Amino acid sequence: MNSVASFLISAFLLLVLVLVLLLRPFIFPAKISATSRRQMNAAIYKEELDKLAAEHKTGLITSSDYEIAHVEMRQRLFQNTVIEDDREVAGSAKKTATGLSVFIVLFSSALYFALGDAVRIAERGPENPVTQEGVEKMVAEFAVKMEKDPTNLKGWVMLAQSYRILGRTQAAAKAYERAGDFIDADPRLLADYADVLAANANGSFVGKPLQLINKALKLDPNNLIALWLSGTASYSAGNYKAAVQAWEKLAQQLPPNTDEARAIQGSIAEARSKGGLVPLKPSVALGKEISGVVELSPELKATSKPSDTMMIIARKPGERMPVAVLKAPVGSFPMNFALNDALAMNPSAPLSQLSEASIEVRISKTGMAKPEAGDLISSVQNIKVGANNVRLLVDQVRQ
Repeated sequence: MNSVASFLISAFLLLVLVLVLLLRPFIFPAKISATSRRQMNAAIYKEELDKLAAEHKTGLITSSDYEIAHVEMRQRLFQNTVIEDDREVAGSAKKTATGLSVFIVLFSSALYFALGDAVRIAERGPENPVTQEGVEKMVAEFAVKMEKDPTNLKGWVMLAQSYRILGRTQAAAKAYERAGDFIDADPRLLADYADVLAANANGSFVGKPLQLINKALKLDPNNLIALWLSGTASYSAGNYKAAVQAWEKLAQQLPPNTDEARAIQGSIAEARSKGGLVPLKPSVALGKEISGVVELSPELKATSKPSDTMMIIARKPGERMPVAVLKAPVGSFPMNFALNDALAMNPSAPLSQLSEASIEVRISKTGMAKPEAGDLISSVQNIKVGANNVRLLVDQVRQ
């Protein structure tokens, strides 16, 4: 009995030793491999959130603009952290026994619950203050690591995503190219790559970007990002019917009465108006609306590009919080518009309940809700709700 016990103990200790040797790369990863995509995203957005809060505190932006920008930034952070958190990227791929996969799943789950979601990481108090320099250094170190492990295609995707969040789209495109055929079976990555290439081509989807979008939709006809980009590409090319078809398919998948659903309905309405298509009859009464055209002064036409975003904002006179916002890609001017209850920021406070609204237009290079220097803007006009043939002229540059 003692000999059997001794044997079992020895075998157990040997098993533990083997597991420690096999699992060491997972339990004690190198410092750079512990830099997950989720952490890098959180660090980058933490920097942006801090800047936003500082501008609000100093009075550079209003409380309403702060709230809008804050919500939009959270949405961007969520969108950029959909891809799984991969803490193995810096290490080369190694085949392990089937039993190890159970450990990896449990280990990854534990990491997720320990780290929490990226939004909470970005917004909680800075245990270790995040700086722009620190984030840039983190990504640069990861890039050096990837040069030493060029066959790690998944790592190149992670690096591309990091560059994209930093706004370094040229570097992101090169990293995506190094990822090779790893992205060919992933519709989201194909769409992201297309978006990066279009950004590098001043908003043009002609050529490879459109090919990547079509490939993504062939793999997943309901992919949200690919549908949005497909509609944007069609809109930019003046094919408003195709843009409406793509965006309506996207709209069907969005939860109703959300900011995203209202925004896409606004884009659909704009595309229908531009293409002379019959407006869809709403399933519920939208009440009175404000409609008309947006014009761009000849002096500013050279500064506007198809990749810019136009926002038409309606507020209750004397207040800063928007009641309705129409957000759409910039097309050719004049652009028709319609503000109605489908675009309400709060369904319980629709535009149709107002007798008059303050309307302004802003054209943004970044698409951010927060006003920025260089935005093209119109004067604020107080307009009766229910008015049509309204003319809004964008003739100023925000300083």
